[in-house]
Amino acid sequence: MNIEQLLKYYRLTEDEYHSIKKLLRHAPSRLELALFSAMWSEHCSYKSSTLHLKKLFFESSKVLSALGENAGVVDLGEGEKVAFKIESHNHPSQITPYHGAATGVGGILRDVFVMNARPMALANYLCFGEISPLMEELMDGVVKGIGGYGNSIGIPNITGQTEFHSSYTKNIIVNALALGYFGPDDKIMSSKAKGPGNLLVYVGAHTGRDGVHGASMASESFKADSSEGNKTCVQIGDPFYGKLLMEACLSVMKNNLVIAAQDMGAAGLISSSFEMISKGEMGMRLYLDKVPLRDASMSPEEILLSESQERILLLIQMDNYKNLKKIFNKWGLSACVIGELIKPQEVELFWKEDLLLKINPQYLTEQAPRYRRSYHPWQAKNNTTDQEKTKCFTSTRKDFSTGLYEVLSSVEGCSRKPIYRQYDQRVGASTVKDCSFPIGVIRLPHSGRALGLCTGGRPHIMRMDSLEGGKDSVYEPALQLAIRGFTPLALTDGLNFASPEREEIMSSFVACVEGMAEASRSLETPVVSGNVSLYNETEGKGISPTPATAMIGIKSSLPISSSSLFSMRENPINKTNNEYFVYLLSCHQIFYTGLAGELYNQRPVFQGVLDANLCKSFIHQILKANLASPPESVYLVGKLGLAYTLARMLIDSPLGMKIKTDYDPFQERLYEMVLVLKEDQVSSWKEHFFSSDVSIEDKVFKLERLGQVIQENTLFFNDISLPVANLKKSYESGGNKVFH
Repeated sequence: MNIEQLLKYYRLTEDEYHSIKKLLRHAPSRLELALFSAMWSEHCSYKSSTLHLKKLFFESSKVLSALGENAGVVDLGEGEKVAFKIESHNHPSQITPYHGAATGVGGILRDVFVMNARPMALANYLCFGEISPLMEELMDGVVKGIGGYGNSIGIPNITGQTEFHSSYTKNIIVNALALGYFGPDDKIMSSKAKGPGNLLVYVGAHTGRDGVHGASMASESFKADSSEGNKTCVQIGDPFYGKLLMEACLSVMKNNLVIAAQDMGAAGLISSSFEMISKGEMGMRLYLDKVPLRDASMSPEEILLSESQERILLLIQMDNYKNLKKIFNKWGLSACVIGELIKPQEVELFWKEDLLLKINPQYLTEQAPRYRRSYHPWQAKNNTTDQEKTKCFTSTRKDFSTGLYEVLSSVEGCSRKPIYRQYDQRVGASTVKDCSFPIGVIRLPHSGRALGLCTGGRPHIMRMDSLEGGKDSVYEPALQLAIRGFTPLALTDGLNFASPEREEIMSSFVACVEGMAEASRSLETPVVSGNVSLYNETEGKGISPTPATAMIGIKSSLPISSSSLFSMRENPINKTNNEYFVYLLSCHQIFYTGLAGELYNQRPVFQGVLDANLCKSFIHQILKANLASPPESVYLVGKLGLAYTLARMLIDSPLGMKIKTDYDPFQERLYEMVLVLKEDQVSSWKEHFFSSDVSIEDKVFKLERLGQVIQENTLFFNDISLPVANLKKSYESGGNKVFH
């Protein structure tokens, strides 16, 4: 191959080639190009995003491990800690949906348990395109892949989010999250190498050719014929082998046999070994012929680039090798020494006693390119007058009842139950609330407290305004936690965007990050881990900007307020001192058409900004009010507006509501929530929001009575009667039609 062909094969630019040549002081060999191809890929180096991601991180006493580690670790108090992280597997899932999604789950689980945290929960964030036979095939493969790995390894999938939009038709989004638990006696395992002479030990499955060039493939846009040609870049996982590997790794760590650990994920052995020694400013000798192979004919380059699954690199003292190997043998696994640390900061790669190359590991890690992609300062997208903002959506083409049935049965609003019923949500006996609830909740083993997990990030708001959408991706999950009595603690993020080489995409990315940074700082909820996935586009058409976030929160005790009125079956109404009323609690800052507007092709209208002080105060007061007087039922009004929210609250209930309001039933307003309260609770909630010590100028907090809960299983909305059975039929039939 000539230079041009080599650069195309290794997905390197001409400028990057000259930078490599300058660092090495000679023309790079093919093996050296392979190293740089993987480690300088967007997926591994974050070369377009690092300069901006620094805005997200800030010091917090709650954070025990964050930037640079496999996952973020948060101190929960009482000796308990959790590690959690979200990761993308978008490109592989578009190519081979089952294996792409399954290995996304497997990879994120390894990121957690290599830190010595036992995985307790999984979650996911999925985006699909226009419904077609191909999209149905992609959805089916992704959902089965997530369930196939998570169910088999025995980790409950407790929450998630699924979005639809035409922009994802050729670039679906598959983000997976794992959360692991440290008990009071469990130490946090680092990935930082230390100690010359310590051994690098390969544990797990044998290395094959699957996933070669996977990291560089995930760092470029798709062409029309990309899928078929990239199938060899997608890995294949084995959850049963993954379970054995998890138990063996946790066992050797609890026996203090390991110094450092790193998952062989993206870029495989290259990434795991080079990142480990770079963090510790060490060097290493690596004997590639010692790596266990599925195919003895594999070349050194293929061994280094392979992304075969269920593999971990451990660093141990020589004296511990015998005991470590004994434990792995107990689990039916092998462990073999493939290298050792050396004092000089250089890497020596050997193949059957021949020295293949010597290189400074910093060239591949710390000296990876850092691009200052072109972007412009964000301009607010307000395009609505004060007169328009109170009526952003009108149902002139449809009457109210027809409109509500349509949004309930639409792909945007229908039931997601056909998706999450394929996941084992209760294995392990720690799940308190599963995917049928707006947040996932698990019971912590040591203290018995409740840990809440909530996903966030709404692409339809990002399509309106990326700065405000970035803020919302933090505030919305914080609100979901607070309205159920959970104190928001920290979050992880998966930032999914199209090509950063286009100014409008980079501008959107920067605005989103800056919005997230402002919101997380205002709430003192640090971003402790995350992932950036760029180049999610095909033939120049990119996805909607999609920040997938997940926030954790802590609650000292149970129970938790319901999201529906179902629990009121055993608490009958309309008896003495037992009437329930429906209230709308709001802090209106943004008015926009939202998903209902998109559904009916309305002109997009948007007005307002999210004020950090106002959002912080709102969330703080909600938390205090909830802890003092938990509502019988509560639901955050989100996509598709107030009427959709009321319908969702009633769908699984034997009761009904009688509502009277002047609000546009389908307009979206940030932020508002529906509360079901006893009459004697109202004064307590008012006190928290309207007392003199709530120091917000020009208060916009409102607590308005919308109506009351009734025995008849019907939604009466401004004198329009809608039987709940019909609402439920529309909601579930839409889901069954889409996800059949």
